[in-house]
Amino acid sequence: MPFTSGMTNVRSAELRDVAQQVADAIPLEIVEEVVLTGSVSRGVADEVSDIEMLIVTSRALALSRCFELAGAAGLAELDTWGPRGGPARRVFGFREDIPVELVWWSREHAEASVAALFRGEAPSAADALAYGVPLRTSGLLALWQERLTDFPAELAAARIEEAALTWGGYAAAGLLTLARPGERLALVERMVDDVSRVVRIVYALNRVWQPTHKRLASRIDELPLKPARFAERIEAALTEPNPYRALLTLTELQAETVAIAPDGPNIERARRWLAAAREVLVTAKPGPA
Repeated sequence: MPFTSGMTNVRSAELRDVAQQVADAIPLEIVEEVVLTGSVSRGVADEVSDIEMLIVTSRALALSRCFELAGAAGLAELDTWGPRGGPARRVFGFREDIPVELVWWSREHAEASVAALFRGEAPSAADALAYGVPLRTSGLLALWQERLTDFPAELAAARIEEAALTWGGYAAAGLLTLARPGERLALVERMVDDVSRVVRIVYALNRVWQPTHKRLASRIDELPLKPARFAERIEAALTEPNPYRALLTLTELQAETVAIAPDGPNIERARRWLAAAREVLVTAKPGPA
């Protein structure tokens, strides 16, 4: 289901007014949908939040044309980010000293992005479409969001199995190589990947389209199926200076997550491997804190 905040804070209301001014300045004959996304759309913006908007046009526009339209809408100091090829155009600028990010999609690309979600692709599109708020609309966003109220069980199962893919198939004691002195980068890389995978499993278990990782605690808190203190334990694992304790904290969270997941080849292997990994970490010399 689309995410909705119970109330909009003052900063979100202020930024939404600015976003509406940008939306209103784009010619009607060009745009089919203007969608407010990110923290402003959820009513939780703060003083460091920017404005994020998805602009759906009737046909694909050149980046230069997007720059022209952004400038005419009052944005200054224009720039772009990300790949310049592909179907999306990205324009960054300031309006009233407020940073604004505009992502431009053609309607064709928007329709393809919705279809891709049901194939397990384009996860970033879920945040823009399922959680967006229309600033100008022809009714397309409502149709897309209605379609996205269904999170197919087979898609959830596939995402859960894919997320558990890396947990097993080799010696659990291999985790200890990440706890050696001088291996902090390898440790962090592995832990961030593992955290991303447990988060993916929890959203799929709850049949919810996965948003970005920002403000994880408040988003996860509303989901009924999850290990206890889920976001808190992620934070603890990622900030724990002792590598053994960090790995143990995260491994226990992984084990509890796969324990509530439906059976499947990868999940069943992960349960066995994570149990062995926990035993290895518990019995290993933890070293100094």
